[in-house]
Amino acid sequence: MKDEHPSPDAATGPPVRFLALGDSYTVGEGVAPEACWPHRLAARLRAEGWPLAPPVILARTGWTTADLLAALPTVPAGPYDLVSVLIGVNDQYRGGTPAAYRPALSALLEQAVPRAGGEPGRVVVISIPDWSRTPFATGRDRRRVAAAIAAFNRVNRAEAARCGAAYVDITPLTSRRAGDPAFLAPDGLHPSGRHYAEWARLILPTARSVLT
Repeated sequence: MKDEHPSPDAATGPPVRFLALGDSYTVGEGVAPEACWPHRLAARLRAEGWPLAPPVILARTGWTTADLLAALPTVPAGPYDLVSVLIGVNDQYRGGTPAAYRPALSALLEQAVPRAGGEPGRVVVISIPDWSRTPFATGRDRRRVAAAIAAFNRVNRAEAARCGAAYVDITPLTSRRAGDPAFLAPDGLHPSGRHYAEWARLILPTARSVLT
């Protein structure tokens, strides 16, 4: 019977390189380093036989798209077999507009593709989580925050399509989990390790498809 999830031989295949670009949601603010979603995704891929090297993570809490773009030259050029991009929540939180976010994200993706060996299909753009329902958003106009996040996500989905990147929408999942303490870090905003495990499960099929 054909293997449902074909993968290279972990013993003989070359190392698979993964570059994760983002902000606090990628670096895993409030959880142990190994609990962030890139490490959890890498573990799942290894379990399927992919000889995945430790993820290279370029992400900092508070980074905007412009901050990430400015920092990108600090990582090795690659090529990487998989490049993820999850950025934009700080652009939104600081009062930026989708119109200003679009060219910044476009410039970032233009730099991400060469790091994926010039193959845009090896880039995966991930939607911005919905923090409007978290305890952190108490006292804010939750509907306005949710609408802003949706507008930013329309931009990143469109820009992913424009450059030929894959796209994973995690926003509905984050909305469902936003009020459950078990799925939140102690700050009441960022995901817990348990929640990041769900992200990894959701992103896994796209990552697998990119690598196959």
